[in-house]
Amino acid sequence: MAAVLADLPLDAAIEQARIEANQLGLAYAGKLAPVDAWRLVQQGVARLVDVRSAEERKFVGHVPDSLHVAWASGTALTRNPRFVRELEAKVKKTELVILLCRSGKRSALAAEAATKAGFTSVFNVSEGFEGDINEDQHRGFSNGWRFRDLPWVQD
Repeated sequence: MAAVLADLPLDAAIEQARIEANQLGLAYAGKLAPVDAWRLVQQGVARLVDVRSAEERKFVGHVPDSLHVAWASGTALTRNPRFVRELEAKVKKTELVILLCRSGKRSALAAEAATKAGFTSVFNVSEGFEGDINEDQHRGFSNGWRFRDLPWVQD
């Protein structure tokens, strides 16, 4: 889980996430708590890309005005072999990009792939959209974008 950096200026928050990523040996720029990711998007500093399947976005909800590039699709979550090309079509490799999935796991894999492909500032929303599974096997009760009461809509 990423520390919440909301009290830091935007540049300092990004730098702190990079330092933490380096210390953890992450293969991408860093992890951001949902509130920090939203703050960066709201300030026009970053682009938010939802990497969940189209079905997840439709039936579970999504962040308004977020971009969509599926990391995987279908009930088996088959890896999208065109992920990097589709991402390149929507954002520049030099932009600050924040990836979001259900729990932060798929978006971490997507962030690694994007970084390997030459994207220079790819961050992951550590808690994801729905958050971690609790002891009752439910999401959304301890963390995540929706739990933090950040903007989202549902079709």
